Amino acid sequence: MNFPLHVLAADSPFYEGECESLVVPTLDGQYGVQAGHCNTICAIVPGTLTYRTPDGETHPAAVASGIMKIENGEVLVLVDSALRPEEVDEVRQRRAADEAKEALLQRRSIEEYHAAQARLARALARLNVKHKFGR
Repeated sequence: MNFPLHVLAADSPFYEGECESLVVPTLDGQYGVQAGHCNTICAIVPGTLTYRTPDGETHPAAVASGIMKIENGEVLVLVDSALRPEEVDEVRQRRAADEAKEALLQRRSIEEYHAAQARLARALARLNVKHKFGR
């Protein structure tokens, strides 16, 4: 059985169509969804999102933080960003990770610390998807 999936990044739709299964990164680990899943809402953290389409192909994406809502058999994923492995610029993400690590060492305000943590998590998630699934 399939279910409708809508993955929307802040700047554009990422995927809209039928889906067999979905796995999203959450604070508690990987959260899987299949057809007939109960209604729920959960927070998404930076990491790897994967979905399987009815043709049997599995598609990975590096996602930033966001939310997922499952309601009446339809799944909506709203994330700050979503990138396919081939869209990840490895050099840029390594630079972003290095800059975030440096900002963490500066120990300025708690807000700046949390912002640096978020930038580091996003960069590392993108690099992970690039290395694991890159073509």
